[in-house]
Amino acid sequence: MRILTVLAVLTFAVPAAAKPWQGIEPGVSKRDEIIKKFGEPSRTVRQDGKEIIAYLAKEAIKGTTQAQFKVDPDTQLVERIDVFPGPIIDKETVENSYGPACPSGAAPATPCYLRKLTDDFRTYFLYPRLGLAIFFNENGKTVQSLTFTTQKAAK
Repeated sequence: MRILTVLAVLTFAVPAAAKPWQGIEPGVSKRDEIIKKFGEPSRTVRQDGKEIIAYLAKEAIKGTTQAQFKVDPDTQLVERIDVFPGPIIDKETVENSYGPACPSGAAPATPCYLRKLTDDFRTYFLYPRLGLAIFFNENGKTVQSLTFTTQKAAK
């Protein structure tokens, strides 16, 4: 009985939504909200059955060099947001903003990251509770990009 209670608490303790960026939330926000908020994009392309709405160069969103929104063309829902920051962001800023490394053992109720490696051996922090992955430059110290997605996709 105690195990069932713990499982029930864990099931309801984690919200279904992802961390929003600039008011756009993966799995909740729709395509038209992006255009309404940020204006006409620099580029819109189809890739792997998804629509990619990109803001770069003179249309780049403030604080970024580029932002891309992946949208399901059937549901018009935003599935993923890739943000390439303009200013330099370091690991300490990431931890102060989103949370520290997860301790060994049971994950805490607050957001924490799991340190991972990409196929080309670059470090990234995965925040499963936030639906957020933060990828670092080759130096391993500064942020290359942030990816906001649904928590389900982040696992």
